[in-house]
Amino acid sequence: MKARACLPPGIERPEHAGVLTKADLQRLRSLRDKKHRETLGLFVIEGEKVVAELLAAQFPLVEIFATPAWIAPTSTRSASNPQPVRISAEDMARASHYPTPSPVLAVGRINRLRLTSETLRHGLTLMLDGVQDAGNVGTLLRIADWFAFDRVVLSPDCADIFNQKVINSSMGSFVRMPVLTGELAPALRDLRSAAPQFPILGCDLEGSDVHTLPALPDAVIIVGSEGRGLSPAVTQCVTQRVTIPRFGQAESLNAAVAAAIVCDNLRRALSHQ
Repeated sequence: MKARACLPPGIERPEHAGVLTKADLQRLRSLRDKKHRETLGLFVIEGEKVVAELLAAQFPLVEIFATPAWIAPTSTRSASNPQPVRISAEDMARASHYPTPSPVLAVGRINRLRLTSETLRHGLTLMLDGVQDAGNVGTLLRIADWFAFDRVVLSPDCADIFNQKVINSSMGSFVRMPVLTGELAPALRDLRSAAPQFPILGCDLEGSDVHTLPALPDAVIIVGSEGRGLSPAVTQCVTQRVTIPRFGQAESLNAAVAAAIVCDNLRRALSHQ
């Protein structure tokens, strides 16, 4: 099998299949770290369901490593997908990021979408300001997908979108939801300058009742980290702060739970127009 043409410059595979080389193992393990992902322009993902979703979506994969236990779904077999490299279960355990390895592991090519203020002017945007928990970021992608938002925007200090835990937590939304990364405050300032009345909603405990929001077909909804909330620079760009009324004694809500409630209220308002 010849997989060499699919690999990035400087990475070559021996002609024989079925062996996970020392170089393969080192590279796959290095992709756990964002620094190495950026250097190679690659990320790694494990799991039968998520790999099948990437294949079905024709996501640009570079390599697939699989044990004999894995059978690729018939619907994902095409000439554009790389042929799996069959390796032993023992080799998969050595390469896996998890204590219990999956029978399949794929390497994908990183493509980061650039944030511009023009992108934000149409449709609904869920913006994450410093959300560093990878599980939360993945769940927020799933929430945006569930409510048919147009895009998700991450600040540079959010958990990396190509972090394996983010991808797994998104439950497939990673391949459906456009995700942009960039400095939030400059883009929001440009947006306000070009469209002063554009709704930029910031989730904040001191905000107005989210249940009173009108129908907003175009808006940016910003969720901050659970520890510090919205950053000062982003807060200055917000046109309205919103909150979820509290009836009990809990100090706060999980960022993903809060975002889901806000997104639900926006969608309900639109459906009742």
